[in-house]
Amino acid sequence: MRIAMIGTGYVGLVSGACFSEFGVDVVCVDKDAAKIEGLHANRMPIYEPGLDALVADNVKGGRLSFTTDLKSAVSGADAVFIAVGTPSRRGDGHADLSYVYDAAREIAQSLTGYTVVVTKSTVPVGTGREVERIIRETRPDADFDVVSNPEFLREGSAINDFMRPDRVVIGAETDRARAVMKQLYRVLYLIETPIVFTSLETSELIKYAANTFLAAKITFINEIADLCEAVGADVHDVARGIGLDGRIGKKFLHPGPGYGGSCFPKDTLALVRTARDKGAPLRIIETVVAINDERKRKMADKVVAACAGSVEGKSIAVLGLTFKPNTDDMRDSPSLEIIPALQKAGASIRAFDPEGMEEARHMFSGVTFCENAYETLQSADAMVVLTEWNEFRALDFERVKSLLRAPILVDLRNIYNPADMVAAGFQYVSIGRPTPKA
Repeated sequence: MRIAMIGTGYVGLVSGACFSEFGVDVVCVDKDAAKIEGLHANRMPIYEPGLDALVADNVKGGRLSFTTDLKSAVSGADAVFIAVGTPSRRGDGHADLSYVYDAAREIAQSLTGYTVVVTKSTVPVGTGREVERIIRETRPDADFDVVSNPEFLREGSAINDFMRPDRVVIGAETDRARAVMKQLYRVLYLIETPIVFTSLETSELIKYAANTFLAAKITFINEIADLCEAVGADVHDVARGIGLDGRIGKKFLHPGPGYGGSCFPKDTLALVRTARDKGAPLRIIETVVAINDERKRKMADKVVAACAGSVEGKSIAVLGLTFKPNTDDMRDSPSLEIIPALQKAGASIRAFDPEGMEEARHMFSGVTFCENAYETLQSADAMVVLTEWNEFRALDFERVKSLLRAPILVDLRNIYNPADMVAAGFQYVSIGRPTPKA
């Protein structure tokens, strides 16, 4: 089979590389010539563990290629995937679908023979129908079906998520379209991966419902963490106690400074807007969005409180800038709220992230970026952990203490044991856990 993948961002590049690993002939298309040139040289535009090797292997095997020529890629393809960005639109929170609709018009002009046009981007309910209308209007003679096939890729483990998914969701409404999609996912079908066939609208809603439910779960445990601090309970014990209930499950019950990234913030906003427009408001998710925004700001207050109520004139060492480890993604990261709030309170910021530094330099002003964790801590008045990178878990804490002006450690990811930190001589603050007395 032969497919075209329109867009070489996170979803398009990972999906295209993984399909080629399944033995499919994949052409990835992007208008950004510099990005395509980089991919020809095996320079990845994103950081994802194992992606460079996967791309290199399949390019060498002749199954994966890159181009700026959409027409040549689409012509003769069995399926064309739309995997372009759908960022939150400024002002109203709706998903910006302009890139999706522009891609649909270009695809329509290049179709030859029966083709399945697949929306892989996360799109609101009704987008597939509009894509179908656009293609039909642009090319009344085209022989095609529109399918929804949402992605469920977690940054940092996306390749495994594609190769061994919990499920594959396909919104397809003709036998021909279902047959093409079954063939594309034949490898997963053979290992008995659940493949859920639905209508277009149902498939589109499944993606949003999944992400907003997980965002609500994160927000729930964050609020429980606040209550734990107020009553002297341990949020990790609470999370384990409720997570062992099979109806609840243990995943996404880890407290932190709030969710971020490319999916949860924009998807919760988009679903809230869709629900309001349809007269069926989702008040739970509206509250989740508000609480998460507020939580990021409250984390800066937590750092200030740990520094005796003031960070004026103090140097704060920040470890981790990306919204989660194993990615260079800075989109809606808690650091984007916390660091400016600390600067506004009078602090100077020294920061380090293993993969997010290049992107972070464009997003912060007045921050001193360092080469490693220890350089970041040099002469700082407090250390703050914002992202739980593995390399931060095994620091030499005698050295850490010797570098800091004051042994203040604010752990917003709860990666250290409170008793160990107190025994090591730190004034330790975490989320939702009591700190034992020295």
